[in-house]
Amino acid sequence: MASLAASQRSSIRRAVARWESIDDGTNPGERYQVVLAHVYASTPTGQVGLGPGSDFELLLEAFRYFDVTSPRIQEIVEVIATCAGAEGTDLAMLLQPATRASVATAELGRSNLDEVIPSLHEAVVSIDRQVGAQPFVRLQLQLAPVVDACRLLASQSGRRPADLPTLAAAAFALAARLAFETRDDEAAMGFYAEATQAAGGLKDRSLRAMIRTSHTMVTLHATGDHRLAREIARAATVDAHRGSSYAVRARAHAVHAEINARAGQSRDAAEAISRAWTTVDQLSMDDPHQGFDGERLRGFDGLCALHAGDAGHAHSSLERSLESLRTSRDAVQRGIVTSDLALARLKLGDPRACVAGLHDAIDVASATGGRVATQRVRLVRQALRPWRTEDFVAELDEHLHDALIGR
Repeated sequence: MASLAASQRSSIRRAVARWESIDDGTNPGERYQVVLAHVYASTPTGQVGLGPGSDFELLLEAFRYFDVTSPRIQEIVEVIATCAGAEGTDLAMLLQPATRASVATAELGRSNLDEVIPSLHEAVVSIDRQVGAQPFVRLQLQLAPVVDACRLLASQSGRRPADLPTLAAAAFALAARLAFETRDDEAAMGFYAEATQAAGGLKDRSLRAMIRTSHTMVTLHATGDHRLAREIARAATVDAHRGSSYAVRARAHAVHAEINARAGQSRDAAEAISRAWTTVDQLSMDDPHQGFDGERLRGFDGLCALHAGDAGHAHSSLERSLESLRTSRDAVQRGIVTSDLALARLKLGDPRACVAGLHDAIDVASATGGRVATQRVRLVRQALRPWRTEDFVAELDEHLHDALIGR
């Protein structure tokens, strides 16, 4: 940074003017990127603000328009967060300023804790919406202070806010998902335990059922333990039937069906899928947990058919499910379904169509960093071994190496 420090102000002004010029096409270099990050990470009060809605968040969005790569942005976030920690800034400093002030005031006992919950909940929802669009490590950095704040508020003596269990359960469950995606399985299991405990006191069991369905899939893909995954899945269905959401109930049955299908229990899988379809027919617009519907269920239906040996039905269901996964929030799931669809094409006797679909799955897995999608890509590639000497498989391997292995 020595050369930047020695630069004349007029030189720096000209550089900034070039960045702001539409016609110039000049982008901030790496050194300027770090300097700008330090500047925008500082709030007017001299504190650090990196969370959703902060000036730092807006700067990162500007970097994307300058075609700064996702790995580089992740590196910048880690550098700034590390520097903030080195200067004695605790995790709560990464929250939005309003949220941080509320937590600090609540910690000192000078405000009603009920005022803190909405801003923390908004932060969790904001981070969750970025899954698939932002690197998982970056989302972990944003969520960490929220998790810390939930634990802090739960430890306060006296009356606890009525909405704190719901907030804490949602924050811990999201933290578990992010820990899994970054391959910290031990932390993921710990967060799921905290989330399940936090949701245990709620009268409506829908949230705990959602947590357990997520826990089921993470257990399966992290450990391969079908027995344990089935136990968690069964508990999820019990909770779901004690809750008010038919969407959650349908997803619980769908997850239970997938676990049974993977364990070779085709009859149990078929019964669970049938219950899921029956439940989907009862969905309403005012369901408190919308997001799971017939199109999403087709993905589970197709996967179960794939394991049962019905490739034709699997292909039809998976193809239709894929058409419904259009938003950035669906990107991780799109990578999974695309891989499953590629395998269905292979089982239908079309390895070239399988490879074409797998190219798309690799692109999605590379862009999102989704761990399950990457696992599915590997499994489909293994199924292509009989065609390993074909040119189209060699091209696939090059793509696989460049996008997921060699980067």
